Amino acid sequence: MTDVAVPVGTKPSYVDWCAILAGAVLAAAISFVLLTAGAAIGLSLVSAQGDSHGTSAAYLAAFWAIAVPIGSLLAGGYVAGRMRPAWTESGDESQFRDGIHGALVWSVSILIGAVLAMSAAHTAGRAGASIASGVVETAQVAAPAVDTLVRAQPGPNRPIVTAEQQAQIGRILVASVRNGSLSDPDRGYLTQTVAQATGVPPPEAEKRVTDAYNATVQAVETTRKAAVATGLVTATALLMALAAAWYAAQRGGDHRDTNRPARFFTNRGESVLTR
Repeated sequence: MTDVAVPVGTKPSYVDWCAILAGAVLAAAISFVLLTAGAAIGLSLVSAQGDSHGTSAAYLAAFWAIAVPIGSLLAGGYVAGRMRPAWTESGDESQFRDGIHGALVWSVSILIGAVLAMSAAHTAGRAGASIASGVVETAQVAAPAVDTLVRAQPGPNRPIVTAEQQAQIGRILVASVRNGSLSDPDRGYLTQTVAQATGVPPPEAEKRVTDAYNATVQAVETTRKAAVATGLVTATALLMALAAAWYAAQRGGDHRDTNRPARFFTNRGESVLTR
């Protein structure tokens, strides 16, 4: 490695933000492209025509959520390590500083993603986001139970359940699940509302209310488990991406110091990252 002369009386900065930003921008761009491709592949596996592979799409989504940050930050970390200027430092110290640059690429990439997410939420507006959150929670979690609950008796003069009534019933069910139980006043109100709106006898209406509450509890529990699994997969992917960025930056620094050509494979087909 060729020593770099440092002017007398000056203190060099061992953090090269230009190299870090270059690696972070590259990682963000690769991540965007891969996520877009993954979404397209996932949609191609799901079809309403009967030839659907929902389970395969779910496994692919989990794999893609882990592979994309690792792959993109491998490239970003390598670029940061390769572009970082080398000072008069020992081999171990050089590797450590290269690894730190890879970790900073990881950090900046996460900050870029967080800023973009916050910007999207701000553009939607706080009020709109709050309303959308409530609508999604009621419509998606409690909707199947509400549909079964307000199903009217067949006949030419069957009652019509309005959308406002369905929304109110959904809100009561979701609030009851949050509170841990369906209170007697809520149970009585729902039984009366369902009986009047659907034309079913009160005993059947009460049974529908109980079944709808239990179904909502199960739906909320399923949603909670899915959120926990998503969080664990995301955290695991990000930690693995941190290790990948650290390793790739060290390999990039080693290739910089040894003046190795920037190619993925040698003439013999051996990966340069393994050498």
